[in-house]
Amino acid sequence: MNETIRGLLTKLGGLPVSLDQLADDADLYAAGLSSFASVQLMLGIEEAFDIEFPDNLLNRKSFASIAAIEKTVQSIIDAREAA
Repeated sequence: MNETIRGLLTKLGGLPVSLDQLADDADLYAAGLSSFASVQLMLGIEEAFDIEFPDNLLNRKSFASIAAIEKTVQSIIDAREAA
């Protein structure tokens, strides 16, 4: 999952820094992630993992770091499997 998210960030995030330089818990917004890019990233993640972000998870916190994105995606997958 981490590799997929990093790949999507590289493709869609428009970050001015290399993802190789970012730790999983690094603040993506401080690294240059824009609101527009976060929406593009969300759409890419939805497609890659065949999920849909519920409204309550469409917030800055969900996309604050690679670790936060992984946690959010996993929670959506877990909820889908539990249903």
